[in-house]
Amino acid sequence: MPQQIAGYSILPLSLPPVPSFPETATHYLYLQPHQPKIPSPTASRSLFLVNVPFDSTEIHIKHLLSTQIGLPAGRIEDVLFEGQRKKGSGMDEVSGPRAPQNKKSKKRKHGSNGDVIEDMESVALPSVWDRDLRTDGLTAVVLFVDRASMDAVLKAVKSSLKERRVPVWGEALEGKVPALGSARYLNHHSLTYPNKTQLLESVNNYMTAFAGKEASQARSLARQRQEADADGFVTVTRGGRTNPARQEAAQEQAEKQKEKQKGLEDFYRFQSREKRKQRAGDPNKPRPTDPDPRLDIVSSMKTVIWPRSGIPPTTQVEDLEIDPALTNFSS
Repeated sequence: MPQQIAGYSILPLSLPPVPSFPETATHYLYLQPHQPKIPSPTASRSLFLVNVPFDSTEIHIKHLLSTQIGLPAGRIEDVLFEGQRKKGSGMDEVSGPRAPQNKKSKKRKHGSNGDVIEDMESVALPSVWDRDLRTDGLTAVVLFVDRASMDAVLKAVKSSLKERRVPVWGEALEGKVPALGSARYLNHHSLTYPNKTQLLESVNNYMTAFAGKEASQARSLARQRQEADADGFVTVTRGGRTNPARQEAAQEQAEKQKEKQKGLEDFYRFQSREKRKQRAGDPNKPRPTDPDPRLDIVSSMKTVIWPRSGIPPTTQVEDLEIDPALTNFSS
């Protein structure tokens, strides 16, 4: 058997027989130094595991990489499985060759409390399962206390392969981890109906923490609605904009706005055009001193006088004197 495949060290594991499959099986675990896409301060002392067994727990990994390969215990700081995130561990979420199932969308929904709920992971309701099971073939990251401990594990794995020593998975852990099989589901049924006092305490703690987070977020949004950025724009947030609480704050805000608008009266062309229109007045409005043009038309009219004989005159044309009463067009 080769010692490495594609840069991964190989560690064969012996799976003990179980009632459903009463035969011994061999499982292969692959290890290499952790090389994340985004470098982190803990990457240099982390070990990347591939193809972890489906029933892996933090106790299993620590026991395997310390006692079972001949190293002292207590050199492993933390274990992070694929799709798992722990606050304060110094490690990012582990990404494996395939995406975790039932992954929630990262798109923020309008009007949702997603940001508040994400911060409530530390205050959770009681779990109804005593242990988690992994999908076969997932990955994990093991964080050691120092780089020397990680290098010692890799050397011990290579030595174990040369000596053909195959550790037994889960050996000497009976009673330290919850059992599988029918005992797991019996325990699940009992955890589904927790003690009333314990459930009430968990719900009260969760709702108290949720209300505090929600109030803190509302205060933060209220501050954003009142404060303008360097360009004079105010952040649009849900809930509407409220007026300043004090009159001094309102006056100070108005003065700041006036200072920002200084020198911008004639910045755009339409502003200069509107100012010229205001100075010149409305050009369509008639001036009060201008005479009515209809008076000129009436005064230039000429009338022909017909004699009583009925014979039309040939050359006699007289100018009529216009009665001022006839020029009144108000009616």
